[in-house]
Amino acid sequence: MKCFKTIALAATTVALLASASYAQECATEAVKIGWLPKLDTDPYFQVAGAGAQDAAKEIGGEIIKLAPSQATAEAQVEIVNNLVSQGVKVIALSSNDANAIAPALKRAAKQGVRTFTFDSDAAADARTVFVNQAKGDSLAEMMLQSMHDLIGGEGEFAILSSTATAANQNAWIDFMKQKLASDANFSKMKLVQVAYGEESEQINQQQALALVQAYPNLKGIIVPAGIGLPAAARALDEAGLTGKVKLTGLAPASLMKKYVTNGSAQVIWWNVTDLGYLTYYAAQAAAQCRLTGKSGESLTAGRLGEYKVGDKGEIILGPAKIVTPANLAEFKF
Repeated sequence: MKCFKTIALAATTVALLASASYAQECATEAVKIGWLPKLDTDPYFQVAGAGAQDAAKEIGGEIIKLAPSQATAEAQVEIVNNLVSQGVKVIALSSNDANAIAPALKRAAKQGVRTFTFDSDAAADARTVFVNQAKGDSLAEMMLQSMHDLIGGEGEFAILSSTATAANQNAWIDFMKQKLASDANFSKMKLVQVAYGEESEQINQQQALALVQAYPNLKGIIVPAGIGLPAAARALDEAGLTGKVKLTGLAPASLMKKYVTNGSAQVIWWNVTDLGYLTYYAAQAAAQCRLTGKSGESLTAGRLGEYKVGDKGEIILGPAKIVTPANLAEFKF
């Protein structure tokens, strides 16, 4: 019996030592942050990254940016592993697939790395905090209301999303479907198809034209993707369909200026620089154990002021706006 007790004690000691070696220590100064966007070539993430660099200049630390050339979970998993090996203390990423990236984030956490998401979330148990650009339901409702206004509240419309696994876009689409089924304001609108542009300008252009050809009565397309909306607008423009099929969704206002001005499109948008700036402040606070993701916690983020952590570790940058000719000048990007 004594032998078994000795073995059990030894096993416990080994387990405790292993656990201690993976402890997430509290930093006493600014640390190295791993920055992992969805896609290397997307200007949206380049602008968000510039905001993070602005924050780094203010509070110190270092940003190690690694980005995939294709918007896949597999590519992000490989980069998470790479960032861990480079000794980052926090990884901030915009997820291509909420569930597929989760195991890699959990492995990183076991090795002492805190994990953050911004723009597009991962599974909640795989990250500390999600820095969201706006409340998800509000974005979905704004896109649907924008389409309602553009097509006079009735007719067929489609959705051109990015990928079938994009967590934020899938949540928005589900919300829109629920609204269509339950809200009388949208009762005369019919969603005919959800298509995917695969984070490719060329595929988005092809899909936009394919939707128009497949549905002769199509009045509009919602494109909840920064690359997809300008690509769809250019494709319709080149095909002589500008204005015939209305567009709305998420994209840099600067890239949609022509179409917003001529009334063929609207854009729902926010300050992307601020999103990166806020994410960096939150990541450094977490590294120093000042932010754990607990509901009600406070975060002071430089020029943006104070934020509160909400349910499921979510911090919300602020409300988005529908960009129209009347307010277009407010948006520099």
